[in-house]
Amino acid sequence: MSAIPAPLADTGARDAMADRGFRWLVTAAGVFVLLALAAAALSMLWGGRATFTKFGLGFFTSRAWDPVGQDFGALVPIYGTLVTALIALVIAVPVSFGIAMFLTEIAPKWLRGPVGTAIELLAGIPSIIYGMWGLFVLVPYLAEHVYPWIDAHLGTLPGVGVLFAGPPLGLGMLTAGLVLAIMIIPFIASVMREVFLTVPGRLKESSYALGSTRWEVVWDVVLPYTRSAVIGGIFLGLGRALGETMAVTFVLGNAHELTASLLMPGNSIAATIANEFAEADSEQYRSALIALGFVLFLVTFVVLAVARLMLRRLSKREGN
Repeated sequence: MSAIPAPLADTGARDAMADRGFRWLVTAAGVFVLLALAAAALSMLWGGRATFTKFGLGFFTSRAWDPVGQDFGALVPIYGTLVTALIALVIAVPVSFGIAMFLTEIAPKWLRGPVGTAIELLAGIPSIIYGMWGLFVLVPYLAEHVYPWIDAHLGTLPGVGVLFAGPPLGLGMLTAGLVLAIMIIPFIASVMREVFLTVPGRLKESSYALGSTRWEVVWDVVLPYTRSAVIGGIFLGLGRALGETMAVTFVLGNAHELTASLLMPGNSIAATIANEFAEADSEQYRSALIALGFVLFLVTFVVLAVARLMLRRLSKREGN
């Protein structure tokens, strides 16, 4: 058997070395992400150690926020963060689905490009612009025309009326949710549009040939085919809503009160940190704000972990 020529052997050795180097490079990149994530979590945990030592688990369930008396609790900011993000999802997901369906199934070809580009450009607008627009345009309009009607007609309903009863201030959790919804719609709609375009045309054409309507094609063919990616896009938008700071700070009202009414001002974790960190005049005060940052990290991590678990279960079900 003839030996491998020297040039070919040298080329194979160089290729193997380059492959090993590339593998180590991408492995280092992945490890770096994990290390950075762990370092950020540990630094916030260390910075908030005084708060966790003093209040323990009661920090997560206490409504108190008294910088003068050095009494702090995270319940109100956690509640405001989750409620505003949930409102944003309830509004943004149907609108994003409608946009994606319009661009992929209904809109003429000459219109799809400009509308799709405009939606993607919305994602690049700084959050402070959304906050200023919400404060100077949306808040006065809601306070004058929308919230009085909601309070008069929905605030009197049994059961759910407590969610819509309150003075028409314009500032509040519902306003913050509306602004967040407008901010995350471009992200969710873009993901939905891209994954809808990956559906093979023969599947939709077969469904149309069997007499299905456009809605039935989208609901019974497109969505099942892209379900995992659509859920991933929704949770991507949720992650953006949970961590948003400036826009929420402008329109939330920044009142450290726990209330069921969506029309009342509230607070969120990010808004509390942004508003009060510069005014923190004691070690305990700063520790409480850093501890809030760690709580936000935990909330976001849990939400994304749940999303990952849902996607894995869906993948297994689709595989079965």
